[in-house]
Amino acid sequence: MKETIIILDFGSQYSQLIARRVRELEVYCELIPYNTPLSEIHHLTPKGYILSGGPSSVYAPGAPHLADGILADGKPILGICYGMQLLAYHLGGQVDPSGEREYGPAEITPLNVAQPLFNDVQPQPVWMSHGDRVTQLPAGFQVLAMSANSPYAAIGDTTRHLYGLQFHPEVTHTPRGKELLRTFLYKVCGCHGGWTAGNFIEENISQIQAQVGTGQVICGLSGGVDSSVVAALLQRAIGNQLTCIYIDTGMMRQNESAQVIQTFKNELQARLIAVNGTEDFLSALAGVTDPEAKRKIIGEKFIRLFEREARQLGQVDFLAQGTLYPDVIESATRHQQVGAAKIKTHHNVGGLPEDMKFKLIEPLRYLFKDEVRAVGEALGLPKPIVWRHPFPGPGLAVRVLGEITWERLETLRAADAIFMEELWSSGWYHQVAQAFAVLLPINSVGVMGDGRTYSNVVALRAVTTSDFMTADWARLPNDLLARVSHRIVNEVAGVNRVVYDISSKPPATIEWE
Repeated sequence: MKETIIILDFGSQYSQLIARRVRELEVYCELIPYNTPLSEIHHLTPKGYILSGGPSSVYAPGAPHLADGILADGKPILGICYGMQLLAYHLGGQVDPSGEREYGPAEITPLNVAQPLFNDVQPQPVWMSHGDRVTQLPAGFQVLAMSANSPYAAIGDTTRHLYGLQFHPEVTHTPRGKELLRTFLYKVCGCHGGWTAGNFIEENISQIQAQVGTGQVICGLSGGVDSSVVAALLQRAIGNQLTCIYIDTGMMRQNESAQVIQTFKNELQARLIAVNGTEDFLSALAGVTDPEAKRKIIGEKFIRLFEREARQLGQVDFLAQGTLYPDVIESATRHQQVGAAKIKTHHNVGGLPEDMKFKLIEPLRYLFKDEVRAVGEALGLPKPIVWRHPFPGPGLAVRVLGEITWERLETLRAADAIFMEELWSSGWYHQVAQAFAVLLPINSVGVMGDGRTYSNVVALRAVTTSDFMTADWARLPNDLLARVSHRIVNEVAGVNRVVYDISSKPPATIEWE
């Protein structure tokens, strides 16, 4: 049976990060709302619990609290920040506003007491973020570590295996935090680990086969990593019961359609319907310049073509899609905020009609993006697909600013391909989270040879980010940017100027449209 750690989310900005750290330690975990019914939690047979931080005060009206059944389970618990305060509050301790709030770096000193969390008593840097603190320990607890402003920086009841940390071990600003989490998972909870991409594949193949039976499944391929990994996993599980539908909108990157078709039809031997919808999309987009109008037109056209192809297959029982764990968590968080406990899955095939009768298959719904990539590599997908940067649903339509024509798309494709090639060859592709070229709706004056030109301007964009909610522009080396600019101007007809976008998000967005 798969061992599971349950992380109860009390609203911390770091909750997803806790889950990522536990997964990195090869222990399976699920991050669920704090008010999830106990019956659902017990169904997961957890080996232990982690209580996340949160913005509330335990003594404030309406603050989220810990269900009594969690403490009655007798399983190990690690409370982080607000989670520690909840433990103390529910077990008879005292929590009060801190005289001096701690936000940022601090130093804790573990005490020389018998306990499993800290391996030595050397002072160590940590990251604090709290306004309240425990002022009186519950019965049975002892101090495990202290800081200048937190006499109870870490506490524990070693008999009941209950522990609390006033600091955040999940962030990189706590250098030994991962070591501490490992100790809790393996020594306190008794986890054995070994949750990897390989055993995820084996387990999910069996689950997919049991769910599908003799049914037929369709999967919409976009060329991105999520749908590609779903398709590869299903292909291994059910073979010819799967039909992939790939719609070439004409807005894909250079050679992307050929690569998708080659990979799934020839290498993976998948049943693939490849639809060339270029003329349909370009006709519908003729003269349209507003970015929102572009998105709506492309979304509507894509759905209609997808439905047409699905109908021609006859009886189809299931629709497979690449919902990821952040989608599930985000949806759960929204429902948590209005008092609902049940997790609702994102149905991320954008705009599919509600009256479609397919049953959903979402084999990646408990994986983070990096885990999806690991699964993709284990399934044998080509690295250019597995490690491809995020790509917007409307494709190059929102990177060709202004009117979309075949000629302008071809210009952008060529420029973008040069940028990607240089990022790969220089080793920078994996150092940025997303990078692309944009064709601007303006011309600029230039000189080529002995003549005046009045040609297109291409903008380059590269960002670093961990969550895509905020992003900073990537400090690419000057010689790399110079090489890209030189090649684009000389190799792409109709371009005489290249600029680099140094805007952060916010105030800018990552995409230009």
